[in-house]
Amino acid sequence: KAGIRLLATLKYWEIQEYTVHHIFQKWVKKFPQKVAFRCEDRVLTFQQVENITNQLSRYFKEECNLSRGDCVAILLPNSEYYPCYWMGLSKIGVISALINTNQVGKVLEHSLKVSEARTLIYDTSFTPVLKNISEFLKDFKLLSVGEGEAVEGSIDFWKSVPHYNKEPLTGEINKGKFKGKLLYIYTSGTTGLPKAAIITNLRAMMMSMGVKHWSGIKEDDVIYDSLPMYHTAGGVVGCFQTLLGGSTVVIRQKFSASNFWSDCIKYDCTVAQYIGEICRFLLLTPTSPKDRAHSVRLVVGNGLRPQIWEHFVQRFNIKDVCEFYGATEGNSNLINCWNHTGAVGYVPWFAKTIYPVDLIKVDESTLEPIRDPKTGLCIRCKVNEPGLCVGKILKARSTSTFSGYVDVEATKKKIIRDVFSKGDSVVNSGDLLVKDELGYFYFRDRTGDTFRWRGENVSTSEVEAIISNIVGLKDATVYGVEIPGVEGRAGMVAIMDEEKKLDLNRLEEGVKKELSSFARPVFVRVINSIPMTGTFKIQKNKLQNEGYDPKKISDPLYFFKDGKEYVKLDEALYKKIVNNEIKL
Repeated sequence: KAGIRLLATLKYWEIQEYTVHHIFQKWVKKFPQKVAFRCEDRVLTFQQVENITNQLSRYFKEECNLSRGDCVAILLPNSEYYPCYWMGLSKIGVISALINTNQVGKVLEHSLKVSEARTLIYDTSFTPVLKNISEFLKDFKLLSVGEGEAVEGSIDFWKSVPHYNKEPLTGEINKGKFKGKLLYIYTSGTTGLPKAAIITNLRAMMMSMGVKHWSGIKEDDVIYDSLPMYHTAGGVVGCFQTLLGGSTVVIRQKFSASNFWSDCIKYDCTVAQYIGEICRFLLLTPTSPKDRAHSVRLVVGNGLRPQIWEHFVQRFNIKDVCEFYGATEGNSNLINCWNHTGAVGYVPWFAKTIYPVDLIKVDESTLEPIRDPKTGLCIRCKVNEPGLCVGKILKARSTSTFSGYVDVEATKKKIIRDVFSKGDSVVNSGDLLVKDELGYFYFRDRTGDTFRWRGENVSTSEVEAIISNIVGLKDATVYGVEIPGVEGRAGMVAIMDEEKKLDLNRLEEGVKKELSSFARPVFVRVINSIPMTGTFKIQKNKLQNEGYDPKKISDPLYFFKDGKEYVKLDEALYKKIVNNEIKL
């Protein structure tokens, strides 16, 4: 029923050529004084959001001379106003590039460059970062927000905005298209420079309304959103529950594990969002009466590991989990709203033609699809056989379109052609999944998150889960590192231990008991914090590049000597390892 309701809703909106603004205005009429967005004790009602975005759209059009098809970059922290900026811009057809607030230097320059924006709205807390790229910004129009020091030449545009008319620019809004560009949201950049994914009205509607209908979010729900507004989960899946669904969204400026449940209690939240490692962070906090004193019945997100799923729902008394899967730019979105532990989605056999998402065989060494030598087509995976998740591109079907990236060449690289029949095409998700006999999908590894050691494939996620349990749910991340002259990659684990309480003997005994010999980490790094992206994804490439050289790393390092015990890794031992004087 939820799927049919979603498809019917999207089809109706497509026929009507609706954009997010047409839907939001219906909610404004229904709930003008209801709280739309809350951040700490500051609130904006539905009517206030409508008024402010109308004023902003007039300001951008009349004072900034922006017009349909232009792009404006937004570099702002989370706040109740964040969605208002891009809404005001989109009312006149201007695309907003939502810049990751963790970016600096060349990466920040790259993100601004690919967006082709020539106007930047920024908070003055980012002034030091922007001063470092001042030469790059010399041709930008800079609009500042906040009371701190602004970059030279900036305009404090809130001085002018309140003077503008609060009535909507109806003619401009009605020029918007159902499939028109709305936002540019950047990939996390864990495997290279960030790419700007195109989010259309359709894409935003499909993602947010899909989560709403399948998970059972209602208009009277209060949703706790501590995720970054510049990312899909927080800025689209979260905020659009207000814009398209009439719910109240509580925005936290920055995620805090210690304040998560306190906030949910304070603001009477009934739904909470999570991504990446958030659930594990919450489990790492000391037990408290607040763990179960909240009213949250449903958590929605992606990245809840199977190994901690049951522990999480039991400790925090969560009735329902809605785990979804899908990349910002992809078309192979999946959802599991049946509390099926560990599953990231479900597509029953009878829905394959309606929603053509499937797994194909790939060569794990090259990550290239394996093709049938007779037909030249790709080979579908069998039940419980890991494969690359792909979504068929069907331009006529709203749930199967693919807008790709701003970079046309990057978009082409995501497409695989002649897959199930000659002339068809699919989007390469880059992820390995497995499907069981019932149609449930399970995440295995993001392509490249396995490594070979001693002729065996090592799954980093499986080793991480086991080691985390061995050392008492401490944060642990596993990756492969190269040793000169040795085939494959040796396993290395970085364990977060701020309190310096890691028990090496317990770790030794645990890995020998719980892990196969080839999966036991050869190196251990004890670290104060695991490097993360702004969307709580571990930056394994950073750890991998730093390696295990004690000259370069000040953190304590250990080596699994003779496969029996972890000994301190000093410069002398390091030289013996890289010179192959020690048998591995």
